[in-house]
Amino acid sequence: MALSPSLQSLQQKLGHVFATPSLLEMSLTHRSFSADHNERLEFLGDSVLNLAVSGLLYGRLTDLPEGDLSRIRANLVKQDTLVILAKDLGLSAVIRLGEGELKTGGRQRPSILADALEAVIGAVFMDAGYPKAEQLVHHLFRNVEVNPRMSALGKDPKTELQEWLQGRRMNLPNYKVAQVSGAAHQQTFVVACEVAELGRTEQGSGSSRRTAEQAAAARMLQQLKTHKKQ
Repeated sequence: MALSPSLQSLQQKLGHVFATPSLLEMSLTHRSFSADHNERLEFLGDSVLNLAVSGLLYGRLTDLPEGDLSRIRANLVKQDTLVILAKDLGLSAVIRLGEGELKTGGRQRPSILADALEAVIGAVFMDAGYPKAEQLVHHLFRNVEVNPRMSALGKDPKTELQEWLQGRRMNLPNYKVAQVSGAAHQQTFVVACEVAELGRTEQGSGSSRRTAEQAAAARMLQQLKTHKKQ
């Protein structure tokens, strides 16, 4: 299939020509536009992004311990940073949205832009493998400041929960989308956070999967800390 001129231009910015162009189109398709949307690629891209950024930090910040590296990674892959990178690529102009989402400013919605960027990373991984996807992530973050001082920034709930569990030699929590409700352009996500070793599950909600995960992690932390005091 032939890509539109705008997607051909995006390929040049990504530094990758897709062997399967439909992957690129799918990565830019929001669920409000089609049933063949980008959420599975986003799921994949999220993991690839975290691994690639971990490798980047491991190579650049050779003297920092694991906890500091985790906090810096959390600040690099948070939504605010991904939105900036997505806008630099011009993703807002090429994302495919349903009519309702378009009318409510979906092209500039942070959660949609961040999710699309992760989906594009996932698409490159599916099309050409991890080395090419890692190369893309490192290219995207080439102008993003990375320094040891970033570890002093406030921890988000997911990072704090991870460190709480690791400090007690427990496995990382599992996050699962339990429910999605509302119109495609105004959805509410409910995510369950499970700590299997403790037999505990807490839920959080938000306007995106990310915010719901953070809310669930915050509730889990609150319960764990409250239970410890009792």
